[in-house]
Amino acid sequence: MLTNGTTLVDKYIDKQKLPQKEICKKLRQIILKTYPTIKEEMKLGVPYYEDKIYIVALKNHVNFGFSIKDFTKDEIKKFKGSGKTTKVIEIYSLKDINEKDILNILKKLLKPYEA
Repeated sequence: MLTNGTTLVDKYIDKQKLPQKEICKKLRQIILKTYPTIKEEMKLGVPYYEDKIYIVALKNHVNFGFSIKDFTKDEIKKFKGSGKTTKVIEIYSLKDINEKDILNILKKLLKPYEA
């Protein structure tokens, strides 16, 4: 059964234009496949996962954003964004999604939630 948060995430993704819609769907699929019981909710108008990861569709790309709390300074340098506590990977097309990199980020941030 879908929770209210999941229903709202579905609506958010469904209203996006292409290619952002497909990118959001793919990122969400990776997250939910890896962590099927993860807390998914809408926060600040975008899909959030465990208050550590978010997906936001922008004008010409999608940001996969995440907390940098558990990352080293060298790791943080690899990502974009000017935030002090979060960074992003900018994704412009489905082929830009590096599933291995996404999984590495997920596993670093969500290790306490692994089954």
